[in-house]
Amino acid sequence: MKIASLLPSATEIVCALGLGDSLVGVSHECDYPPEVIGRPVLTEPKIDVSGNSAGIDSAVRLRVRHGLSVYRIKTDVLRQLQPDLIVTQEQCEVCAVSYHDVVEATRQLLVQPAAIISLNPARLDDLFDDMQRVADAAGCSPAGAALTERLRARLDAIRTRAALVHSRPRVACIEWMEPLMAAGNWIPELVALGGGTYDMAAPGAPSPTLSWQDLARYAPDVVIIMPCGFKLPQTQRELPHLIARPEWRELPAVRNRRVYAVDGNAYLNRPGPRIVESAELLAGLIQPGFFAAKIPPQSYVRVEG
Repeated sequence: MKIASLLPSATEIVCALGLGDSLVGVSHECDYPPEVIGRPVLTEPKIDVSGNSAGIDSAVRLRVRHGLSVYRIKTDVLRQLQPDLIVTQEQCEVCAVSYHDVVEATRQLLVQPAAIISLNPARLDDLFDDMQRVADAAGCSPAGAALTERLRARLDAIRTRAALVHSRPRVACIEWMEPLMAAGNWIPELVALGGGTYDMAAPGAPSPTLSWQDLARYAPDVVIIMPCGFKLPQTQRELPHLIARPEWRELPAVRNRRVYAVDGNAYLNRPGPRIVESAELLAGLIQPGFFAAKIPPQSYVRVEG
């Protein structure tokens, strides 16, 4: 079977199922596991995604407002690869190629129809269900069951240890910097799992925009800055914009030096098998006395100022 993945989390799922050798094409953002680098690339952005968050947000909103997609499929590569199974998503029009575009491209370019699996996770259980659906479609259902069982067991271990904490700090997870957006979807569950309190979004709810006044009133004890799709260097370039805000120094997390910038591209925002490492990362930052040793190397930096 020839498998094409159009988003990074799907690529990680396919490889975690032991199907890496069947992966014939990936998205332009697929960078893990390392062996997928160099595979034929099936997608590309229509905007400059290397700029700052305000510029990216403006460009995305402009295209969406006019009914235009943010990414395109490389039709010549798709025609050449002729995959049997395509894994894509419907959850977010600004995160990957639109589902409609995928369906249309396959209808026009493939000699034989391909099975299309669309991932749409909002909560942790959805994520595991998606892993099993990919396994079922690829004909390796037992591997899917084994994978999800292993991952759930690791999350259960975090939950059990977090039950011993004496206090649960108020946590703010910032998914975008300009405009400010709080993290939703599975993040509230991960914060609770790791020993924190999170009232910025309900579990499974979309990520909401918030004002600086909202953030100040929330008065977080811990701030996790985790822009979706940003690696650490890109996030660090924008930190001066946050630190310069007059409301910044009034946040309890800033006064107590509990502000962290996280690699939001690799962790937290990528709903694949590394969601467990994401849970361990959050737990380590929220409850360092219980989980600091679990934090993945080079996954975060402390924000000073």
